[in-house]
Amino acid sequence: QVQLVESGGGLVQPGGSLSLSCAASGSNFISIYTMGWYRLPPGKQRELVADISSGGNTDYADSVKGRFTISRDNAKNTVYLQMNSLKPEDTAVYYCNVRWGSFNYWGQGTQVTVSS
Repeated sequence: QVQLVESGGGLVQPGGSLSLSCAASGSNFISIYTMGWYRLPPGKQRELVADISSGGNTDYADSVKGRFTISRDNAKNTVYLQMNSLKPEDTAVYYCNVRWGSFNYWGQGTQVTVSS
């Protein structure tokens, strides 16, 4: 069973930056998992923000391209999300996700609020 511990998040003004991290444990094979971030905006459905494959290939939602950067450190089993130029519409609960085949794990979520 994989456990995910997220950190980061909080309140930031529009145009500001935040960094999220998610540390995975409970498996010796985390490095082969795809790792990513999803978000649940208020009143909307959960959506993919970005993910990164074991080989380092990345995929981003159109709404965050050029503003967010996902990265991973396989030695630490950790995935990061650097969020720049934040907008009020980025306000959401952000969830870490790791998956491989039929295995799919979620973090507990961390709130990101962008407001002046």
